[in-house]
Order: sequence, then structure tokens, then C-alpha cells
Amino acid sequence: MSTITDTSVTPTTRGLVEIHNVHKSYSGVEVLRGIDLTVQPGEVVAILGPSGSGKSTLLRTINHLESVDRGSVTVDGQLIGYERRGDKLYELREKEILKRRTQIGIVFQNFNLFPHLTALENITEAPIDLGLATKDEAREQALELLARVDLSDKAGHYPRQLSGGQQQRVAIARALAMDPKVMLFDEVTSALDPELVKEVLDVMRELADEGMTMIVVTHEIGFARDVADDVVLMDDGVIVEEGPPAQVLDNPREERTKRFLGLVLEH
Repeated sequence: MSTITDTSVTPTTRGLVEIHNVHKSYSGVEVLRGIDLTVQPGEVVAILGPSGSGKSTLLRTINHLESVDRGSVTVDGQLIGYERRGDKLYELREKEILKRRTQIGIVFQNFNLFPHLTALENITEAPIDLGLATKDEAREQALELLARVDLSDKAGHYPRQLSGGQQQRVAIARALAMDPKVMLFDEVTSALDPELVKEVLDVMRELADEGMTMIVVTHEIGFARDVADDVVLMDDGVIVEEGPPAQVLDNPREERTKRFLGLVLEH
């Protein structure tokens, strides 16, 4: 049960994410154990932690790709995936879930582009299907987004004709086509060859500079240090430590944080 306070949304509050007491279990194993996290509009939060710590699951609860067992997630005061009746939360119908999910862009580790569609078509499909834009409007926007991720010359290419870094940049453009309030990134560079990582991180840096609210699950410590406003260290389904990069990465308080950073920075 949760009590949600409705808030009016203004341009200065676009993208406020509030995660309250979120629990999630699979087959009796608790993967998230009471997560509380607030991401302010325009903030970049980097989530670090060992494999199996619950990072990706947390990300997927934010846009309701995973339901929560307890707690709530809101964007600009609006519940994602649920509605409140009295003091209880009820899951919405799929159509309404999809509508609210458009507020939250997500980019995955493995690109997830449609192989039978060109880069341009991958970007235009959802806005057209959801009735958010005409074909001409969607095409114009897609071309602008491809330019934004430095892929204007790849509009007619299929995913198999693109490098991993190019595919990931198309995936970012596709997410941006929905004009999301929040962008989620789930280990988006971990499947890339090292020489391709920078081109994806550069696009993410530009989004951060433009004021996009971003939650980034990553092992890229340099990116977290340079770009994040807040760094969160997760382990065993809980937030172990949270704070500015200089504090969490350079002067951590918790032993678990020190151990994790020691292992990561050795590599």
C-alpha cells in the first residue's frame, strides 16, 4: 500500500522520479528489498554494483517492464503501471500501461532493434503506431534524431549493416522519438568493443548536458565520475551507499563500496 501525492507538472519538474519502498521477488527470492530513491528533474544518476545486485531489475520496475510486489514508482507524481484506489494500488490495463510507459525511454545492452527495419524505420515505427505523429512528421523527427546521434548517413541501413556502437545510437534515437521525460540505460556499453564505447557515451553526455533526466546502470566508472550528479551503489537488493561521485567513488564510507570499487578499478 502506498499513498501518492499528486503534483502539478511544470517544465522545471519534468522528469522527477520517486521510488518508494520497492520490493520485488522471483520464486521466493527477494531481488529488491525496499528501495528508496529520488531522482530530481535533469539529474543523472549512475547505478553501480556487482552482477545480481538488483540494478537491472530496479531499472525495469521504473517503466513497469517488471511489476513490483510492494512500494511504488512515480514520474512527475504519476504512478507507472498502477492506479491508486483508496489506499491500495491496482495494476492498469496493458493499453494504459503502454501509454504511461512512453514517458520513460529505455535502452538495453543488446540494442533490440528490429532486424527487418532500417534505422529510420526503427525510429519512426512507435510514434506512427501509437498515433503520436503522421508518417511525414515521424520521418522528419527521425532524420533530426539520426543527425543528433551523428548517423545521418545511415538512415537506410539495416541493423546488420551497422556496428554495435551505431546500433546502440539508433536505439537511443528510437527511445528519444517518444519525447520521454526520463531515459533509462541498462549497461548499454557492455556488449560493445572498447573502441565503440566512447561514441555511445558521448551521446549520453550530450543528453545529460541538455538536461535529460537519466538513470544509468553502468560499470563505466569514468562516465559516472564525470557525468553523474549522484552515484548509487547497490548490492544484494539494497542501496548500500548513495552520494555525489567524489564521495562515493573517491571516499566511500561503506566497506562493500570499497570492495566493489577495488575489484572494478583493478580491471
